[in-house]
Amino acid sequence: EEDEAVLEELLAPSPLAPGPGAQRVAIVHPAVKWGPQKSPLTTAELQIAEAVALVDTLQNWTVLDKIIIPTKNPKKKFVFGKGNFQVLTEKIKKLPHVTAVFLNVERISSLTKKELEAAWGVQVFDRYTVVLHIFRCNAQTKEAKLQVALAEIPLLRSNLKNEVSQRDQQRGGSRYIMGSGETFLETQNRVLKERELKIKNALEKLRRKRDLLRTQRRKCEFPMVSVMGYTNCGKTTLIKALTGEAGLQPRDQLFATLDITAHAGYLPSHMAVIYVDTIGFLTDLPHNLVESFSATLEEVAYSDLIVHVRDITHPETMLQKATVLSVLRNLNLPSHLLDSVVEVHNKVDLIERYKPTEENALAVSALHGHGLEELKQEIEKRILIATGKKILTVNINLEGPQLSWLYKEATVQEVEVLPEDGTARVKVIIGSSAFGRYRNLFPNSKIFMS
Repeated sequence: EEDEAVLEELLAPSPLAPGPGAQRVAIVHPAVKWGPQKSPLTTAELQIAEAVALVDTLQNWTVLDKIIIPTKNPKKKFVFGKGNFQVLTEKIKKLPHVTAVFLNVERISSLTKKELEAAWGVQVFDRYTVVLHIFRCNAQTKEAKLQVALAEIPLLRSNLKNEVSQRDQQRGGSRYIMGSGETFLETQNRVLKERELKIKNALEKLRRKRDLLRTQRRKCEFPMVSVMGYTNCGKTTLIKALTGEAGLQPRDQLFATLDITAHAGYLPSHMAVIYVDTIGFLTDLPHNLVESFSATLEEVAYSDLIVHVRDITHPETMLQKATVLSVLRNLNLPSHLLDSVVEVHNKVDLIERYKPTEENALAVSALHGHGLEELKQEIEKRILIATGKKILTVNINLEGPQLSWLYKEATVQEVEVLPEDGTARVKVIIGSSAFGRYRNLFPNSKIFMS
């Protein structure tokens, strides 16, 4: 009960949420023309298109205008040079009914935010606040909601510093709280530290519960396939196609999946596998957000195989691939997992006569079922290598204990009874340790490798 009360307090509505009202947004993209901050794999037009997709994900948010303004250094206080800033301010002020500006940079300081809001007379959001709000709206489970609450802590700290500097400027009252010897900043920082600790403890309890479920799953020996990719690349659609799970409802929007979800499916040999749907990735996804969701992504380290899904029709597909691989490398995954990633080029139905140029990539259309059998065969081949499982046919005596032993210790695929001599041919999928035990127990059994 005490735990539930703490959870309820942590999951209370956020003070940072923009609120349920409609937002009419002007998107401003600072275009870096040259220098180390310019990405060679994208353009300002494609970057602003992704910003539009982010805003379109949110209910009651509409894009009023898209503005690309050049800058040498987007990290300076006003983001733009003096002349361009003036031009931009005039443009924003002329927009009818604008309620917010989405500045398409990873993060702005609370001081910059305050200055820009004073100049433009509307709320200003950066990528961090917009993506965080999408996460907030999409979080379904307690774990995802706690991850969002954890990701909010840096913003609350930043806002606190701003509030304290304002108080200091106004010199209103004593710096100390009721003679406690603690400044307002120290008190609030302590409160935030305690909140952060409570969230981390609650997440740790959920993680231990997940460990237990994982151990139970391991006992059943179901291989695990983590399906990963850039947000909106078609991961959920692919899992639905591989498993035939009618209840899975893919949504055409960014970050539709925030929680790890597991779905059972069968490979060509009838071996059962669990497909794990993971959170999508995004270029310049703020570091704190990735960190906050790393507990969700840690499930990937326990998988037997990673399937990397790419939307091959997207103009930035190479940048998206680089983003996903960079995050995967930062997750400290075992090297055998990284070396055996299956790359899937999705949405090939939208490109005439598509042939992958990358070696070992598989072309599929999750929506229309094209290439799914080849993908299942490839997954099965890699799973057998990764888990050390074998597909065998064994001859057994029906009067002996072999058949019941195999049902208990392996996955029985087919039983072909040969009534004339009281034997049966049994096709099984069996782990290497169980296979060793079988040979010791039944040394006279005939074994045929598939």
